[in-house]
Amino acid sequence: MRIRRSLGLAIATAALTGLSLSDAAAAQVSTPRTSVTSVTPEQCQQGGGTVSSRPYAGEYCSGGTYSNSPIA
Repeated sequence: MRIRRSLGLAIATAALTGLSLSDAAAAQVSTPRTSVTSVTPEQCQQGGGTVSSRPYAGEYCSGGTYSNSPIA
């Protein structure tokens, strides 16, 4: 009986350790890129985007590397 309990505890510990390691790896993979405060129209176009405008919010970069960044 004691061996069975110890074996169950060892398996549970190994499973939790595996989960915490996979969560740490996933957290490293999903680090966000640095946010850009604003870009020029030329930078937006060079990054593969187009300059668009929003009512009451001004111009922004649509698509590409600088997607949703405001135009300076």
